[in-house]
Amino acid sequence: MFFTGSRYLTAGTYQVTRADGTVVTVTAIPAPTICAVRGWHRRATDRLDLIAYKYLQDATASWALCDANNALVPDALAARELIGIPEPGR
Repeated sequence: MFFTGSRYLTAGTYQVTRADGTVVTVTAIPAPTICAVRGWHRRATDRLDLIAYKYLQDATASWALCDANNALVPDALAARELIGIPEPGR
């Protein structure tokens, strides 16, 4: 269901009952990792996938940028001038 390297790959699942009585299985959301960061002054042309590839060697790791910046969604980082980049070994 998740690609190799996904933070959800080993997150586990649990079941919840919806208001209509339907039981669904959901993926647990991993807690963000606390890490040292360095700053990157974002330019208007910077995309998160390119920043993630440049500094984390993984274009799909924009979630790590979100975790390092306490952002719930990647779009929240688009409004920031300074983006924290997790140090290697995140």
